[in-house]
Formats: sequence, C-alpha cells, structure tokens
Amino acid sequence: MATATQTPVTFLPTLQRLGSTVDPVVDAQAIANAWFTAFADAVSSQDATAVLVLTWDYHTYEGGDKVKKFPADQLPGFNPSTLKLHEDFFGLQTPFEDLAWIQGYFTFDTTVGHASGIFRLVPLANGSWKGRSVYTNLEGVRGFPEKIIPSNNPEEIQGKPAEARKREQEYLEEEPSVIIVGGGHSGLDAAARLKALDVKALIIERNERIGDNWRNRYAALRLHDPGVIICLTYHWLESYAHILELKVWTSTKVVSVEPGTQGMKWSVKVVRGDGRERFFEVNHVVFALGISSDTRHKQDEFKGRVLHSSKYKVATDHLGKKVVVVGACTSAHDICSDYADHGVDVTMVQRTSTYVMSIKNGIPIFLGPTYSENGSSADFGDRLYLSFPNAIVKLLHQRVIKVIAEADKDILDGLRKVGFKLNMGEDGPGIIQLAMKRLGGYYVDDGASQKIIDGKIKLKADGHISRFTPTGLLFKDGSALNADVVVFATGYGDAREAYLQLLPADLHSAVQPIWGLNEEGELNSVSREVGGHGPDADKVAGLWSLMGNLAMSRFFSKHVTLQIKAYQEGVFAERY
Repeated sequence: MATATQTPVTFLPTLQRLGSTVDPVVDAQAIANAWFTAFADAVSSQDATAVLVLTWDYHTYEGGDKVKKFPADQLPGFNPSTLKLHEDFFGLQTPFEDLAWIQGYFTFDTTVGHASGIFRLVPLANGSWKGRSVYTNLEGVRGFPEKIIPSNNPEEIQGKPAEARKREQEYLEEEPSVIIVGGGHSGLDAAARLKALDVKALIIERNERIGDNWRNRYAALRLHDPGVIICLTYHWLESYAHILELKVWTSTKVVSVEPGTQGMKWSVKVVRGDGRERFFEVNHVVFALGISSDTRHKQDEFKGRVLHSSKYKVATDHLGKKVVVVGACTSAHDICSDYADHGVDVTMVQRTSTYVMSIKNGIPIFLGPTYSENGSSADFGDRLYLSFPNAIVKLLHQRVIKVIAEADKDILDGLRKVGFKLNMGEDGPGIIQLAMKRLGGYYVDDGASQKIIDGKIKLKADGHISRFTPTGLLFKDGSALNADVVVFATGYGDAREAYLQLLPADLHSAVQPIWGLNEEGELNSVSREVGGHGPDADKVAGLWSLMGNLAMSRFFSKHVTLQIKAYQEGVFAERY
C-alpha cells in the first residue's frame, strides 16, 4: 500500500536549515537520473538502507532506525525489480522561496504486483542532493490487471438477454464474493473497481434510488471542492451504476453481519423492500457508510420544532418563521444561506471558532498545480498529493494558509468586525488537520460569509447553550433567543456506531476507531480492515471501511479492492 519514509519531519527542509542554495536553472533531469540510478542499484542489491517496499498497509516511517528496519524486514519478500524513472513527471519544485526539491516519479514491479513511487530530493550544503522522502503505491496485483479496456468477447459486446441479466442481478445462480453496504460514491467506487478486477460484488442500498443519499439531503447542498477532483473512478451515481452495470439492490437494508456458518467469514442478512429476506455467505464486507449517525438533542419544554441538519430539506418549509441554526461550519452556513435567500429570519449560533477560507481565493492556493483544469490527471494528482507525509503537509499548510488569509483579508476582516470567531486550524495548518482529525470545524466560503457581514444572517457568537425555554434558547451568559425552529448543524456521532449496529456485541471491541490520525499520521481504519492492528483484529478480518470525499474514495477504493483481490487469489502476504 501507499507508504512513505523520510528523515524526521519535525521541521521543513528549508534552504537555510540545509545551508544550501539552489540555482533556478539547475539540471533537475541529470540530478534525478543520477539519484535514481543509485537508488535502483541499491534496490537490486537489497541494500536495506536505501529502499522501501510494500507492506499491505498504510505506513509512514521517519527517523534512521525505523527507516532501516522497515526495508530490512520487508525487502526480501517483495524483491522490487524493473525500476523505471518516468522523465515526463519530474522537475524542480519551489513552493516557497526558502523551500526547494526535485520531484520524480517511477514505476517498478514486485513479487506480488505493480507499483509506482514518488521521490523528493533536497539540496545539501556540499552541492549534492539527498532523498528527503520516498513514497510507494500499489497499482495492481500481478497477473490480474483491471479490465477497463473494451472487451473482445462477443457476449459482452452485444450484451446478454434481459432475463439473463435479471438473474445475474438477483444472484439466483451464484453468490457474490463481496457485499458492499451503502450505494453512495464510496460504495460505487468499490463496486466498479471490483468489477474491473473480476470480483463479484453486490451493493446493498437502503434508499429507493442510487444517489438518494445526496438527493434526499437539503436542497441547498453543494460541493465545496473544484470539479477536477470530484470525479468518480471510471461518472455520476445513478447513471454511473447503470452504465457500468453494477449489481445493486436498492430499497434493501443490511440487518446484520455475523460470523459465517458455511465456510465463509461472514453471514450477511438483508431485507428487501417487499420484506423478503436473503442471507449471503461472503469473505468480505465493505462498509461504505460515511458518518450517518446524528446527535440527539433534548427539546425540553420548547414549543417549536427541533431538527438535525440531516433532516433539513428546504428553507420554504419555514417561511415566516424565526429560525436559529446552532453551528458555524459547512452545513450551518449552507442552511443559513438558504434561509437568507428565501427571506427567512435566521440566526447562526456560533459556539466555538471556525476556520474559514474562500472557494474563489483559497481553493486554487490550497491545491496549487496538483489539481487544476490544465494540470495532470486526477489519478496522478491523487498520487502527488498523498505522497507527502501528513506531518509535512501540516508544516507546509501552516505557511499556505497565511497566503490564503491574505487573499481572503476583506472577508476575514469583515467577519471579525461583526464578531464571528475565526481560527487558523489546530496548530495553524487550516483546513487540512481539521478535516483529517475531525471531519469538521471549517467552512469553505461560497457566499454565506458576506451574508453574515451584511447582517442577512444574524450572528450569536459565544453561543454556549444552557437549555431550551418554551419560546427558544437560553444561553449560559444569561441571554436568550426566541425561535420557532431550531436546527442543529453540529456534526455527527462516532462513525463506528453504524458498524456496531450491524455486528454482534461480542465483536464491538474489535472495531478500531474510524477516522482521525494514528501515531504515524495515517487515517484510522479508513480503507483498511476495521480491526486494524488491534489485539482482536482477526475477529473482524474481512470487514473493510471505505469513506471520505469523492477524491479520497476514488483513490483509496483501489487499495481496498486490490487487497480483496489479493486475498481471493491467495497472494496476500502478512500485513506489516
């Protein structure tokens, strides 16, 4: 899986710290070629001090001892070979005046698969260039390429008779190898990739139609990412499933996932919309559920209506009402903006500070050239972006958000003037750590901030709620707000809850935390088996988590499905 190694990352490799300078017309090609030749020779001779290999997991190793131990343990079993530097994808990168590295992209093979890698070299005081980080990524399982090229099989070209397709869809003659719980973008990505790997999968979606998990949310819902990074794997939800002929059962619920009884790891009970039950015996279950459990709020004696943002639909439901929205991050801004656009009296209650950057100024700076309409493909952009260890990303973004803040100065100053509380993210890297650790705490502004500044969205800052009153909310500072409707846009509960509802109680403790960062700076359980490296991981082997925004699911679905394929074909080695 995707792995990285580097010298300790408690600091950025600035030119001042390295005691070096860089000629802007340096021959990056010659330097990259020379370094890569030495690197490839070290791999061939199995020099454990210079190479990293696959681990069937996501790891970041830093510091001399860990960097040496990892390849020494793993290199003999994977035997990397046929290393090739791709000269179209390297060059000198200078994100800031005092930061410079030469970036290169390469491919190689191992005993189990095909892989790619990205390295970054930094200049030293003596004029030489040294590897700062190396990242590797599993691209395919040897002998089992993804079938994404049109087939020459006449039956596949002409299609099967309708009755045959129906029987396949219903799995009347055979069982799927994988059950995917959830038909949102993560589930669709996983199903598409499994189909390309010739692994039979069935999506179980509780809604009536694919896409209803988006369609049934509030009408003002919008994506706050640029179009270039939000494409699906191979393009949109319902049509995506139809065009790729993915096997989907809608209006169907997974009732339970329990240890298998017929030689398979898991027995999955599903109930169709008409009440029919079906049991599937499979070795793999992919939970593509996102975070779907909302937090509950006691209404006390309040006479009005209380709802969570997940139940909010349209502002016109509350015309003529006085509305209070508790929360000051993405959903709260979207909902408040919708109310304001429809002339509804709405007040945002901000309890703690929020990180704000604009789509117009912030996103282009945040993403840089990695994702752009004129840049590389989304697939290659994914690899470039994720090839930075998260600790380095944090340090880089502590600088990046200062540039964004200067570009957004007018909006940010306007928000401060009306009392909106701002922050620069946890330890100052802006949105990135908030997203990776909390999946919230920020707003990517597409217009609501100006409405707050202009008073179209009223603001109650320091809004720590004491309790409901019959007519609204009482705050700990003694102030009160009258309301007919209170919307809590306060996020969601523990992502594990949706998993635990389906698993027997004796397996609950085996499910590791989902989302947030572990001690290596990697995401907990996401795109992994949910037992992780926990003491009871074997008890939940074959249960996978896949979640995140469209870009994350597009990338990490590849790794979940490649692992499933490797398990199926008997080539999966021990997880490191």
